[in-house]
Amino acid sequence: MSADKLLFTPGPLTTSATVKAAMLHDAGSRDAAFLQTIREIRQRLLALAGVKSSGDDPYECVLMQGSGTFAIESVISSAIPRDGRLLVLINGAYGRRIAHIARIHGIATETEEIVENSTFSAALVSRRLAAQPGITHVALVHCETTTGILNPVEEIGAAVHAADATYIVDAMSSFGAVPVDLARAHIDFLISSANKCIEGVPGFGFILARRACLLHAKGNARTLSLDLHAQWAGLESDGQFRFTPPTHALLAFRQALKELEDEGGPSGRAARYGANHAALMRGMTARGFSPYLAPGDQSCVITTFRYPADSNFAFERFYQALSERGFVIYPGKLTTEPCFRIGTIGHLCPKDIEALLAAISEVLEQLHVASAQAEAPVA
Repeated sequence: MSADKLLFTPGPLTTSATVKAAMLHDAGSRDAAFLQTIREIRQRLLALAGVKSSGDDPYECVLMQGSGTFAIESVISSAIPRDGRLLVLINGAYGRRIAHIARIHGIATETEEIVENSTFSAALVSRRLAAQPGITHVALVHCETTTGILNPVEEIGAAVHAADATYIVDAMSSFGAVPVDLARAHIDFLISSANKCIEGVPGFGFILARRACLLHAKGNARTLSLDLHAQWAGLESDGQFRFTPPTHALLAFRQALKELEDEGGPSGRAARYGANHAALMRGMTARGFSPYLAPGDQSCVITTFRYPADSNFAFERFYQALSERGFVIYPGKLTTEPCFRIGTIGHLCPKDIEALLAAISEVLEQLHVASAQAEAPVA
């Protein structure tokens, strides 16, 4: 059996051998040992976020089958009442996806959209909320995977809280490696996925919700299977998923959480991802590639690079040649410029980045790309 390719993507991503091995077991979905696994995962996720299910401001953890988008749709279609009004802050494709989900469910939806290489400010959000009374919920993507940009969730959370609105944060590509204080950020619903910075495998997402907001979601659901409150109530009553759980993915995730803890938690993981990103930036800029974002806005999760100006460069050939060498990168998702993306998360370290960079040099020579200087940005 050939070795797995290294995945320089934002997920699914390269996982450790021990995470893979954790799936080599069958688990009964109602067996006591498996129910203990579910309890352990829920408790450890709350601890990872620095919140508790007790005290004056308790949070709850809800696991939801499906991809991260399923978990987002669960929150959007359950948290917002029939007379609610959602404001979505958009600077990339995943913010637009949230607005699309909301509109499909008939939710009154407003958007504030800025250019994809710009972050939101608390002042802009405050002005929009002041100018448009009646907004009950605000949604924002923390790390917008379209570019890799990081939005300032804590500052924006203060503005949302001041407007007495509920704050929904898509932390799909950041949770586990980019520390966020949920309480200080006034986050009411945080959503992430098993197969991102925690380095599990696809199969479920999870929601960390302020209990008071979760209780208010009762009766709001517009679907059966994505009913967030009902899912939580089921987990609380007997420890079980309402419908068939992704047993193997959950076993892998328990192991992934242990490995995150062994690495030093989010700060330890962020240090490795930061080293990966630094190595990538040194190597790519040395080869003439131009990053799309300013350094201060760039996360260590995924980086967007403009296409080289050389007419010999064709992304499909570039991608395929790298894949044949065992390296998988990501196509671009910008609306204004041709680009591609390289992820630096997953079970990767700087030596893997150096191996990718060596392969990129080989492929550029194979394609007769004389210079990787970027195309001029579109005005």
